[in-house]
Amino acid sequence: MQDFNGKVVVITGGATGIGFALARQFGQQGAQLLIAGMNPARLEHAAKELAGHASRVEIFECDVTDRNQVEALADFAWGKFKHVDVIVNNAGVGPVPSSVIDARPEDVQSVLAVNLFGVLHGVSVFGKRFIAQKTPCAIYNVGSENAFFNAIPEGAGYVASKHAVLAVTVALREEAPDFMDVALICPGLVRSELAKETQEGMDTDKYAAIVMKQIKAGEFYIMSHAYNFVRISARWREVEAAFTKYAPRYEGDIEFDVRTLGAKNGWYPRYPDASADLPV
Repeated sequence: MQDFNGKVVVITGGATGIGFALARQFGQQGAQLLIAGMNPARLEHAAKELAGHASRVEIFECDVTDRNQVEALADFAWGKFKHVDVIVNNAGVGPVPSSVIDARPEDVQSVLAVNLFGVLHGVSVFGKRFIAQKTPCAIYNVGSENAFFNAIPEGAGYVASKHAVLAVTVALREEAPDFMDVALICPGLVRSELAKETQEGMDTDKYAAIVMKQIKAGEFYIMSHAYNFVRISARWREVEAAFTKYAPRYEGDIEFDVRTLGAKNGWYPRYPDASADLPV
């Protein structure tokens, strides 16, 4: 989606940080805004701040870990605007620091509840309505540099949540109808309230402007922090070395490729071209 003038954009976690900065960017593109969050006072303050950047701003209190509340957010959105064009699944929490061995299950689950299931709820609830609406639409999920490598020591639960958002969003792109745009927004270190380290991060408004440029260009992977590619490349060089040593390519090696076998045996009837290369 390249033109947001007059479009209705819903942003979870939109009262602060990246969500708020993205709301301002969408507003400057002519979008009408609905920002959701858990703190009514902050939502009110954000709405006042955004009033000078958008033609219309609505707010809604919502805990994305509760699917019923996300359904209520969608009900409110369609009730107020009669249609919705974009959902930005941005709400997130930072890590609960711990080694993998010492991590408490409840701490990991609390992070996954927001960072993964909050995204899944937004995708499912709004995605179903977008499909029923049958008009051009977009789902933008906010992942992280941590979707590609472990940027945070002793934060495996958080890193796992962002790896999962990558997997969900890649799957969504494949499954989405032609009129639905999908993108994965991958922040590096950006100033926010998630953790103390973010105070050393990229200016939030600068970051949001970088994101908007790529959204309007129709990109899927929305990137920003150049040095991340060094970290990502190091991981994939290690993976490549393991394949080269222990599972090198050979003629006919497609014999055990699950996509090829799936297409041949009809395992995935919705995807008759399942053996084709995925988009890169």
